[in-house]
Amino acid sequence: MSFTKALSFIFIFIGISNFSQITTQPKDVLVKDPYFNTPQNAQQGEKVRLIHSDFFQKTPDKYNGNPFFSGNVQFEHQGSLLSADEVIFYESQNFVKAIGNVKLQNADGSVITSGEMEYDGNTQKGIARKNVVLTDPHQTIKTETMYYDRVSNKAYFNTGGTISDANNTMYTKSATYDLNTRMIDFTGNVKINNPDYTVEGTNIKQNQITNTADFFGPTTITNKKNPANLVYTERGSYNMNSKEVYLKKNSRIHYNGKVLTGDDMYFNQITGFGKAKGNVTLRDPKEQRYMKGGYGEIYEKKDSAMMTEKPYAVKILEKDSMYFSAQRLLAYQKIDEKNPQKKKSFLRAYRKARMFKSNIQVRADSLSFNETDGIMHLFGKPIAWSGEKQVTGDKIEAYFDTEKEFIDSLKVVGNAFAISKADSLNLKDEFNQVKGRLMTVYYDQNEIKLAKVIGNAQAITYADDQNEKTKETERIGVALSTCGTIEAEFEDRKVQIISCNIGARTDIYPMSMISREKRFFPDFNWNTKDRLRKWQDIFLDTPDYEEVKYESDDKLYDAAQKAIDDAKAKEEAKKPKRVRK
Repeated sequence: MSFTKALSFIFIFIGISNFSQITTQPKDVLVKDPYFNTPQNAQQGEKVRLIHSDFFQKTPDKYNGNPFFSGNVQFEHQGSLLSADEVIFYESQNFVKAIGNVKLQNADGSVITSGEMEYDGNTQKGIARKNVVLTDPHQTIKTETMYYDRVSNKAYFNTGGTISDANNTMYTKSATYDLNTRMIDFTGNVKINNPDYTVEGTNIKQNQITNTADFFGPTTITNKKNPANLVYTERGSYNMNSKEVYLKKNSRIHYNGKVLTGDDMYFNQITGFGKAKGNVTLRDPKEQRYMKGGYGEIYEKKDSAMMTEKPYAVKILEKDSMYFSAQRLLAYQKIDEKNPQKKKSFLRAYRKARMFKSNIQVRADSLSFNETDGIMHLFGKPIAWSGEKQVTGDKIEAYFDTEKEFIDSLKVVGNAFAISKADSLNLKDEFNQVKGRLMTVYYDQNEIKLAKVIGNAQAITYADDQNEKTKETERIGVALSTCGTIEAEFEDRKVQIISCNIGARTDIYPMSMISREKRFFPDFNWNTKDRLRKWQDIFLDTPDYEEVKYESDDKLYDAAQKAIDDAKAKEEAKKPKRVRK
């Protein structure tokens, strides 16, 4: 610079200085955002340093007389480089304000671009405004206003924004990003968009290193291919790499039209495996069924579920629900062989299986129920009760009318035995009994009406008749029948043999001529102790009700025997006595 130009610059600078001294109210007074407030007695930070600018100005009527720079402006502070179209430097406060094409490049590789930026060299805090973009090697953050702190290395915004990485795009009202730990704390209507799923919640913390997210507040993870399959929780975590979710509070897993809930849950979106502990419930609205237990597992791809720890299931019917329990319950669906477009639903109960319905109750070691077709298989010492009637056998198949909710029939395979109280209105030990190798029991309006027995069929039935004079029912006697096949018709208080074929033999004994022992088959097993009388009994190994004590009415037989014995005694008395000589 020539001496003349230098002298001219000095006079101009002095003139500006003198002018600034007589200005009573300078314009563009700096008003700092409260974000820049520092504690009293805070130490002065390292000075912000000018690296380059094409132009420099300082006038008393602009920016409170502080210098401003334009044209390829660059400032440096502790390894970070700030560039912009124009920068005002408040030197006494170690503060800069950048305007136009602002870029802050930090030593850790992160870059912030914006329309405007303010930076405090003492606190090392900055505020970027207008189309703010923060990029680092892992993601990009876009918002309108961003607050950042180089000491804590955190960035914050509350004007709404997006955060995107190689796999996800996140939308949120506000977020705090820790560049050291790469932890992002989202709050206020958060949405994470992934090619496979979306996550929506109110407060989510995401770890960019582990690619995991922690949920604080209502959160939903939705499968994009099948939006009906989703996960809801109010406290949990999600591994976005393995797609495993851990749920801790008020959680639900929706899959294949079913809903799993529990206190502590896990679900793998890749394998479709899930599990739950504590107050577990699996609801299947389509099947009108729910299962409960202490522990449960689901297999989405197999469309099956398992429940243990005092599990039970309820099949909700319009008129009369069915209650199931066992040590382990399994529910699943299979493709219908006749119609591949449809699925059939099944429920299985293993070990100590129980089922209660008001018109039929069953106990067995295990059971399998085809809910679609209404077919139930009972295995392991099965026993079924209907009213005052009991059926046992090696295996029992029960057929239900799924539309009318009635039981249609029972098929008993091996050691079939049907017992019916001869008169349910009294406590006499009188029971109609039908047994054989195979038996089919038919129902009408949930009442046993007919039993057909094939193979070694036998029956003990009580015969009644109406007294013509008194019009009262009187006991005639007991019929003992042995046939190849038997058909027995069950009425309200009696069983009538309507067919007895193949080697048929029937003997009818009046009550005075048949002993109590002959009125029971050797394997008679009428059970009142274990019968389920209310649905809550399904949880018990046995309700252990007090055995019903029946009275034996042997007056006629005892009188007849006494008469026989007396007659024999008289005959003996008439015989001449032998005298020993």
